[in-house]
Amino acid sequence: MCAVEIALEILGIAAVVIAVSGLADKIKVSAPLLLLVVGVGVSYVPFIDEPVLTSEVVLLGFLPPLLYSAAIRTSILDFRHNLRPIAYLSVLLVLITALGVALVAWALLPIGFALALALGAVVAPPDAVAATSIARRIGLPRRVVTILEGESLVNDATAITCLRVALAALALGQFSAFDAGVGFLIALLGGVAVGLGVGLLAVVVRRKVRNAVYDTAISFMVPFAAYLPAEEIGYHDLHGSGVIAVVTAGLLLGHKSQVIQTGQSRLNERINWGTIQFLLENTVFLLIGLQARRIVAALADAPLSGGRIALFCVAVFLTVIVLRMVWVFLMRISLFRRHRDEGEQVEVPWQATLVVGWAGLRGVVTLATVLLIPETVELREVLIFAAMVVTFGTLLLQGLTLPPLVRVLKLRGPDARSDALQAATVLTTSTTAALRALDDLSGGDDNPDAVERVRDRISSGPERLWERLGDHSNGETPAETYRRLRLETLQVQRDAVLKVRSNGTVDHEVVEEVLDSFDIEESMLTIAGDRSDRISEADADVRTPVDPVGPCDHLAAAPCEIAADGDGRCLDCVREGTTPVHLRICLTCGNVGCCDSSVGRHADKHFHGTHHPVMRSFEPGEDWRWCYKDERLG
Repeated sequence: MCAVEIALEILGIAAVVIAVSGLADKIKVSAPLLLLVVGVGVSYVPFIDEPVLTSEVVLLGFLPPLLYSAAIRTSILDFRHNLRPIAYLSVLLVLITALGVALVAWALLPIGFALALALGAVVAPPDAVAATSIARRIGLPRRVVTILEGESLVNDATAITCLRVALAALALGQFSAFDAGVGFLIALLGGVAVGLGVGLLAVVVRRKVRNAVYDTAISFMVPFAAYLPAEEIGYHDLHGSGVIAVVTAGLLLGHKSQVIQTGQSRLNERINWGTIQFLLENTVFLLIGLQARRIVAALADAPLSGGRIALFCVAVFLTVIVLRMVWVFLMRISLFRRHRDEGEQVEVPWQATLVVGWAGLRGVVTLATVLLIPETVELREVLIFAAMVVTFGTLLLQGLTLPPLVRVLKLRGPDARSDALQAATVLTTSTTAALRALDDLSGGDDNPDAVERVRDRISSGPERLWERLGDHSNGETPAETYRRLRLETLQVQRDAVLKVRSNGTVDHEVVEEVLDSFDIEESMLTIAGDRSDRISEADADVRTPVDPVGPCDHLAAAPCEIAADGDGRCLDCVREGTTPVHLRICLTCGNVGCCDSSVGRHADKHFHGTHHPVMRSFEPGEDWRWCYKDERLG
């Protein structure tokens, strides 16, 4: 194939990925599943020569950047807090599945146990992309998503190590449990050591790089710089895990990003890696589908009957699903119970357990690793076809039924209004610290108007978050009005600058700098608007989160309910003729006042006039309380 044909093939794949993903968004269907179906259909079009998916392309080209892009977005604290369920699923369950499938294959096919174990290792790990992409789309609880993401980051390492042990045993003609243990130890320690080394080196280098373009370019190198050395270190045929190395480096750099990168670098990296992840993960599913015709055609050379092959594939498929479901439910207490700092035990409901068990979708790693089985092995075509059946079967059966299953079980994902409430408390805490620092930092020589503008800018952040709550059906909030007017005036400014640019009287770099400032402000306003839309679609009741700062004596002493003093309106707003944004009631005297985002800010004025410490939201469906003195949420 010439260079032009390769370029056209890449261009065609990218175009199909973008077009099908856009269609999936419009018809509210999972893009990976739709791309899989399109790939299967295209593979049977006679005049299209579909690309061959090799293990090298997947394991070296796709896997490192996909794992890294997921790892840098994963909280290392959440990963550590859920380490036990992640280990149970990504290590123990993968080994149990590999052994279970090996026993089934050993019993149904005339092959040795080492080859059967190789197939088990191939089909054991759920995909690193499929389950979590669907989970985020359908809105699963955050802890469930965290567990699934953590599992998908590590399980490939377990499966690939198990496969290497099986292939080594296949070459030697014998299987040793000792060698298997040594292999897993080398994979774990080697991967962690290389990942930490590369991650720490990247921290030192990126801390000194202030150019956002250079910093992003360095981030593109990290997954391969971690993966390749880890795969080379080892003993005989046993190697360190490149997967663990990439995940370790990604978790470390994601955790350190706020202290080693500039804001512009983080924005650049987020956009660039988001684009790369979108193209790679969706291309993977299209390529999986394109392999269908070639894999099915290869069965013609198999010495077994069609019925026996079908029985074997169905048995392997059911074994994979049943073992995961049984393991998750048997280990439910150990998987999902955890102790909070205050000693309270929190248990995930059985509905979430069922969803975790059903979310074992296989993907590209399964099809890639099965190609590592030597071509000289008898029945290789049957094993590859079985891996394809497991991959396609889980993606279509479980992938298509997972969203309706979540709806039937009535699992509630993250609530946008509760998130806004929690964000408001965090931002209020940081705002108070910033205002106190501003008093210390500003001196007598500083322009008082400039200091006041900084003070207003700092205070506006939490006010915009607080006003997202409450019933705004009667009109726009101040932030919504500001956002609408500012977007419209930004467009006017942009049009005026474009006219200046067309005249050619101002240097291009100067014009671009001004336009870039408009783009940054517009993106901030658009993000805020999207969050407000999600809040308007959220549940009626606000689920109050645990205050991130700690307990409060005033909240503990204050009642939860009190009768309103008056008719339930902000009487100060009525007298002044202003419109309240969000009502609050004083839990000492029952006074009803408006929030800080309102024109009058009467709840805040009531506190400063009376020093009554605690107020409660007076909006329907909201039961949260706020202590003005300690700035605590309850």
